[in-house]
Order: sequence, then structure tokens, then C-alpha cells
Amino acid sequence: MAKKPEVAVAAPAARKTIVVKQVASAARRPDKQTRTLIGLGLNKMNRTRELEDTPSVRGMVNKISHLVTIIEERG
Repeated sequence: MAKKPEVAVAAPAARKTIVVKQVASAARRPDKQTRTLIGLGLNKMNRTRELEDTPSVRGMVNKISHLVTIIEERG
């Protein structure tokens, strides 16, 4: 039985991330916006999260751009 040739596996590429900070309260906002904040891992003022920079995360941030700011883009 012949051996399969070994394939060199490259190190995973550095993932792009964004740092998001909640700057406004979710109080008196529609439930959909509150749930979007929780989905991003935010729910209290001045909390920050480092999130993977994907189209779905960017879409969530754009939907609640009045409640959060992007502090930094890494990678």
C-alpha cells in the first residue's frame, strides 16, 4: 500500500478583529437592538469586546452604530 504524500500545513493566518465599545445605553430601545448588543457580548455601558471581523459582525455593528463605536481594527 502506497503512503500518501505529506502536505505542509501553513500556520493559520492572523485573523482580523475589531474592538467595539458600547457608548450608549440600551434602555428605552427596541428589543431587537438590545438583543443585538447581547449577541455582540455587550450589555452595559463602556464595555469593550474584541470580535472577529466578519460580515455578520460588521452588519450587527452597523445596525446599532448609534450605541457602539469601533475603537480599533487589528490584523
